[in-house]
Formats: sequence, C-alpha cells, structure tokens
Amino acid sequence: MNKVAILDFGSQYTQLIARKIREQGVFSKIFPFSIRLSRLKREKPDAIVLSGGPQSVYGKNAPLISRETFEMGIPVLGICYGLQLMAYLLGGKVVPSKKREYGFASMKVLDRNGMLSGVRDGGQVWMSHGDRVEKVPPGFTIAGKTAHCGVAVMEDREKKFFGVQFHPEVVHTRQGKKVLSNFLFSLSGLQPEWGMGSFVERKVKEIRQEVGNEKVICGLSGGVDSLVTSLLVQKAVKDNLFCIFVDNGLLRKGQYRDLMDKFRKKLSLNVIGVEAAQQFLEKLRGVTSPERKRKLIGKTFIRIFEGEAEKIGDVGFLAQGTIYPDVIESNPVRGPSDSIKSHHNVGGLPSRMMFRLVEPLRELFKDEVRDLARELGVDRDFILQHPFPGPGLAVRIVGDITPERIRLLQEADSVLIEEIKKAGIYHKLWQAFVVLLPVKSVGVMGDQRTYQSVVVIRLVQSVDGMTADWYPAEAKLLSRISNRIVNEVEGVNRVVYDVTSKPPGTIEWE
Repeated sequence: MNKVAILDFGSQYTQLIARKIREQGVFSKIFPFSIRLSRLKREKPDAIVLSGGPQSVYGKNAPLISRETFEMGIPVLGICYGLQLMAYLLGGKVVPSKKREYGFASMKVLDRNGMLSGVRDGGQVWMSHGDRVEKVPPGFTIAGKTAHCGVAVMEDREKKFFGVQFHPEVVHTRQGKKVLSNFLFSLSGLQPEWGMGSFVERKVKEIRQEVGNEKVICGLSGGVDSLVTSLLVQKAVKDNLFCIFVDNGLLRKGQYRDLMDKFRKKLSLNVIGVEAAQQFLEKLRGVTSPERKRKLIGKTFIRIFEGEAEKIGDVGFLAQGTIYPDVIESNPVRGPSDSIKSHHNVGGLPSRMMFRLVEPLRELFKDEVRDLARELGVDRDFILQHPFPGPGLAVRIVGDITPERIRLLQEADSVLIEEIKKAGIYHKLWQAFVVLLPVKSVGVMGDQRTYQSVVVIRLVQSVDGMTADWYPAEAKLLSRISNRIVNEVEGVNRVVYDVTSKPPGTIEWE
C-alpha cells in the first residue's frame, strides 16, 4: 500500500491535507518537519508533501529541512510555505511580496502538462502568503500565476518536484481535488489502495501478531470509537476480549443501562459493567482545572480496569478507541503547532500501567471510523450518534463537579437532544450539547426573584472535528429549547447560545 508522508510546518490546514489525500484512496501520515531524515527513510514513503506554515524561510528559527530530503528519489509537493522552502533549498529566490495575497485569487494556467492538467483557466484558488517565489530553481518551469503572484505553480517534472502557492486542500480552491489527484496519480504513479475493507484485514492481522494468545480488555465509552475498537479486537482475539463499561456518574441521563442492554443483546459483546460513580466524584471533588479533570478521570479509569483485569486474570493488553484527532490535539511534537488539550486516553493516562496499549484506530479520522463501523455492520443510528467525550459531562461542567450540578446538566442535555431530534436536525449536526457555567444569574419566575444557574447551548457542524462551524438554528427552535429547560430543569433560569466556530474556539468548552 502506498504512503504519503506530510511534513508539518505549522499550517492550520495540515490535517486537512492528510484527509483530502486519504479521501482519494491513498494513505497519508503527518510527521513533524524536524523528523530525522533516517527516520523518514525508514517510513518508506512513496511521496512527500511539505505543508504550509506561518513563517518566512528567511525568518529567525524558520522551520527548515535537509536538502537531502530531495535526494530520496520520490515525488515531492510543496504547498504554500512548502513551495517557498522548496524554491529556497533548491536554488531559487524567495522575497517578501509587495502585495500580499490572503483569500480568493484567480489563477492563469500556463502549462497543463503537469499539476494543472484538466484545470480550467481563471479558476478560483485560496491564497494565504506574504512571501513569494521571485525566481524558480534550475530545472523548474512556471505552470500557473495570479495577478499578484508570478509563481503560483512551479514544476520540475523530470525530478517529480512540484509546488503550489495556493492551498489545494481547502474547499475554497475550486479544483483543488483535481490538483491533488494529478500529483498523486498521473505524476507520482500511486495507487488508490487505502480503504476500510483493506484496513480491517490489515489491522486484524496486526492485532493478532501483537497480542498473540494473551487476554485483552477494552474500555467502552458508549461512543462509536471504542465500539469499533472492540469489534476489531474481537475479530482478532475472539473470546480473549473482555469489554468493560464503567458508569462514572458522568454519562447522559439513562445512558448506562440503555447501552449495557445494547452491547450485550444487539452486539453480542462480552461486557462487564462497573458502577463507579461515587469513586469518580470523590476524585473530582473541588477540582476545577480542565486538564486536571481529564488526567484524574483517565487515571481512575485505568485503576478500575486494573482491578477488573485482576479478577479476569492474565490480561496483558488494554484496547482503546484513540483516533487521529485525539493524538494531534494532545501531542505537541507534530511540528511548530501547539498542543491544544489532553484527551483522557492520550495525555490523560498515567505513566505507569500494568497493560500494553492496543489502539487500532490511532491513524484514522472520525469520518473514517464511521466508514469502518459500516464495514463492520454497526447499526446506522449508532454510527451517526454524536461524539461524546470520554470524560463525559465532566468537561461540560465548568468549575466544580457535584451531584447536583451533574443532575442539572443531565436534565438540560436530555431536553436539548429530544428537541433537536424532534426538529429533524440531529443528523445535520456534528455535536449538540449543553454546558453548565460556574455562574448564576438573577431571574424572575412566578413573580419571585431567582438566582440560579446559567447553561449554554452548543450546536456545531463538522466533518472530522478538526474544524467546526456553529449551527444557525432557527429562533423558534432555540426559544422552545430555552423555555423547556427553564421550566423543566429546576435550578436553571437562563439559557444562552454559543456562536463560536473552531478555530478560534474548540468544540467542547474544556
């Protein structure tokens, strides 16, 4: 199977590049730009993509790579900063632009024999750069330009080096998919072999080799990630899989019993139920830091798993539903980008555990996990359910976590989910949830003054959770949700609506 290595120079679109390449049937993986050349060679990529980034190649501490990267004998595509870096390292000239380009631009096609094969003249591209290539390196030709950028596309087709100043991975570049397709297939000669069918076969074989005859436990959260993980591991180890579903007291209203029934009866999984709400609440008492909450929850889960594993006996592995966005957001070594937050099953795990980890979904985006669930025969309703955080409602209660505050949030959340399903928009949304704030507001109810809690409604649309837009819900729907929460949830007298996209915000509040 072909592999494309993406070197990350800090672009906000790096993950999008990986997804767009995978959508065309080619496996891609992100590495920090600082990866050692020897390590990169061991990965045996069939092509390399240099991502965009916010810096200048001449800037202090500019992210650079070895010129030997271009001597590996494989195709290389530079995007935005990646194009400028390619020009700089191979003997071209990069200068600050007199007129910077941010946003839409019209591209003039000069040569259709390479990257721009089949791309119409004057098409819309998305620019975001302050520097520009003034002189291309020896052996390169210019295949496209815009009004303010003389080198929008450069090519050395003999050596298979290509660069685009615009971002083909974003939807704003109208024929970006065609541009990437040209690089992957007609110019690099790769084959579209990446898909969920081949993934299942390969991953089951890997799990068998890794686990052998040892027993595996898998923590179920109620979400599709952990369920798909358990089904994959079950294919590999059969009766040596023991699933554990913990009621941490932070699930949705009635969720624990509903899911236990579904896991056992509909999915035929061997599931051990553990009711541990009091244990989690004691650990979280007085804790307000989001990162500390996640780490405490992660640690408590592991200790419970260890206790159950001792009862089972001879358990060597813990299977987790960690997916690629969890790794990216928790791990600051992906390049110049910052770590966003710890996920309870990545940055939240204790450093010492009695298990070795099995994470079969670690290289998949959320939409790929859902495709995999379909491949494994999971019910459509379960596949299309909204993501629910591993730490549960703990990351939706800002501030102290108490039984009363959990009750408030569970009741408000139940109203919200019921109303958006009734309105027919549940499956249009990536996530819909309520956040409980650590503030109270004055209200008037029944001619009496109240001083009660404030909740936030969060409705977002997304494809993979890496970026998201707030949903423009109809005023009638928001009014109905607000009225029901205030009237039915004792202790809440104010409801507000979150209209923040990601970025700059995150989807969850903590």
